[in-house]
Amino acid sequence: MRIVIIEDEPLTAKDLAACILAAEPAAEIVASLASVAGARAYFDRHAPPDLIFSDIQLGDGKSFAVFERLMQLVPVIFCTAYDAYALEAFRAAGIDYILKPFDEKTVGAAIARYKALRGTSASAGAVANTPSVAGSILVYYKEKILPVKLEAIALFYLEKELVRLMGFDGKGYIVNKSLEELEGLTGSRFYRANRQFLVNRAAIKDVSQYFGRKLLLNLSIPFGEKITVGRVKVNAFLGWLADI
Repeated sequence: MRIVIIEDEPLTAKDLAACILAAEPAAEIVASLASVAGARAYFDRHAPPDLIFSDIQLGDGKSFAVFERLMQLVPVIFCTAYDAYALEAFRAAGIDYILKPFDEKTVGAAIARYKALRGTSASAGAVANTPSVAGSILVYYKEKILPVKLEAIALFYLEKELVRLMGFDGKGYIVNKSLEELEGLTGSRFYRANRQFLVNRAAIKDVSQYFGRKLLLNLSIPFGEKITVGRVKVNAFLGWLADI
């Protein structure tokens, strides 16, 4: 497990590294960065790590600016003295939020959460190739974060660069994950019809022929856009449909 630390207090960064290695001896601290500018420069030149531990308030700004550029490719555990940034942290790919002073126990619990999200056990030393299927997906609603159970979701879709979900109850929410990430989290219950749509089998009422040897998915809920499966994916889609 390759880990980057972003912390502008040298002693705190050293203590954090010690707690990480005590909780996860197989971890490798590949970099300890002290500023937004330094972190940006580092990630411009190096491959993303498996996990980031980051303070929020750095000397030259908030670390959220770093994660905007990473496009949420790397999960982040925030370690901060402030409790006012929880919602922003979630939006910036945060998977946990540790208040200082931290210790080996709180750091270990955060690493265990990372492993659980990646489908591994606490004793595993690497991320599993096949992530576990999620039970719920976290969404934004006004200034709140809500869990929505997977079976209550009809589809996920991309609209104006934002990923949204539509529930069987007709309610829609913004989701803080890419469709690629959601494919891994939702398992075989959902199918990536095309670049824009990830659809629950239970939401498909029937399928009809469409132009260019495509298939048109007719949903059991009202939805304003046409969802099609291209001819290259038709056989794979029908196989998935038959195996459910």
